[in-house]
Amino acid sequence: MDFEPNESQAAVAALARAFAERRVAPVARENDRRARFPADLVRGLGELGLLGVNVPEEYGGSAAGPVAYVLALMEIAAADCALAVTMAVTNMVNETIARFGTEEQKRRHCPRLATAEYLAGAFALSEPHAGSDAAGMTTRAQKRGDRWVISGAKQWITSGDQAGVVVVWAKPDPSRGARGITAFLVEAGTPGLAVGRHEEKLGIRASTTVSLAFDECAVPKSAILGRVGEGFAIAMAALDGGRIGIAAQATGTMRAAIGASARYARERRAFGGPIADLEAIRFKLADMRTDCDAASLLTLRAAALKEAGRPFTREASMAKLWAGEAAQRVVSQAVQIHGGYGYVDEFPVERYFRDARAQTIYEGTSEIQRLVIARQVLKEQG
Repeated sequence: MDFEPNESQAAVAALARAFAERRVAPVARENDRRARFPADLVRGLGELGLLGVNVPEEYGGSAAGPVAYVLALMEIAAADCALAVTMAVTNMVNETIARFGTEEQKRRHCPRLATAEYLAGAFALSEPHAGSDAAGMTTRAQKRGDRWVISGAKQWITSGDQAGVVVVWAKPDPSRGARGITAFLVEAGTPGLAVGRHEEKLGIRASTTVSLAFDECAVPKSAILGRVGEGFAIAMAALDGGRIGIAAQATGTMRAAIGASARYARERRAFGGPIADLEAIRFKLADMRTDCDAASLLTLRAAALKEAGRPFTREASMAKLWAGEAAQRVVSQAVQIHGGYGYVDEFPVERYFRDARAQTIYEGTSEIQRLVIARQVLKEQG
């Protein structure tokens, strides 16, 4: 098994690393403190082809593949997890449209997402009372003549206020449960679509999270993504890929925390020498790096399976589960190594600590990942 990226994948990662070091890292702290959405950096991602990494070139993407995508996302996340979240969701929306959309939908939306003409894409699945239980959504879509009218509310929508297009899930026929869910493409500015409250979050503060309200929001029948009743399957397929992205974000966050901790341990002196000489600190760094490398390998395995066109649902959930929970351990130890300085924003580890907490929650909690993995295990042994 070859664990090294090929030339093309390494080039994409190097491109992202250079951008992250030159433009993202220097402003990450200030963007976090001000909860400022970095539109200029998003446009920079678009200029580099990092908003359509797994989208065909004919639709404006770079077609570099899932492995190149996660390598690039790790680099961006190591500099600023908030920007990585915006990048990940936009890529997920772009790829979903490229996979399930009509030719007209692909040509209209994918190039705009890839180039950041749309500053972002949004994925409107969760609701105030239906998060992990997506089948329990209550947003309705009623057919009226040649249009569909959407009514309901969505919650926890990343970039919902910045998105040029939102993928919205609704139920034309609530009696059918998950089989009655349909996906729609709703463009920004459509009458009846309103952006609600901006959430004040613990971390990833430079990524906006809002509620969306749909009040008799009418869209043409050409706005249906896929077919009527296929929305749940589209959502689950998108989330499989999205979970690889969250694992990549967690891995990037861990890398940043380890780097900061190692530098601090070499510089901080106590008991007659640098604390890096203390066994207690060295053992922490060893465990942190082992957690991070395990996460990286699980993430790349899932991405490689996706790139090969093979099933990867279980592997994506395993990567997200391990990486998300490993990140909690790593950033906590990073704060501990820094001592009191780890608790103030003079050093970046307190931001990593806050950012990482969401990685066990969004796009399927750790508990949901365990259910997915267990279901696959039981199926294999049945």
